[in-house]
Amino acid sequence: MKMTSKVTSKGQITIPLAMREKFGLLPETTVEFVDTPQGPRLRRAQGAVSRGAKIVDRMRVSKRKLTQRTDEIMTLTRGED
Repeated sequence: MKMTSKVTSKGQITIPLAMREKFGLLPETTVEFVDTPQGPRLRRAQGAVSRGAKIVDRMRVSKRKLTQRTDEIMTLTRGED
């Protein structure tokens, strides 16, 4: 698959949707350019924390902040006294 994209005056490029979908390049994915004998190569950054890992990490932090028990939260959400 070959697609073209122009570099903007700010040095930005748009990765075509078909390429993003094929290679799983979701928003917030960190990529890196590698200098190869054939020219520059774009790939996922090695050692970068994945989007899923960031989400799970945020959930763990949120969970630690909870001070109420589940039954207390359920009582509040149901409007029970």
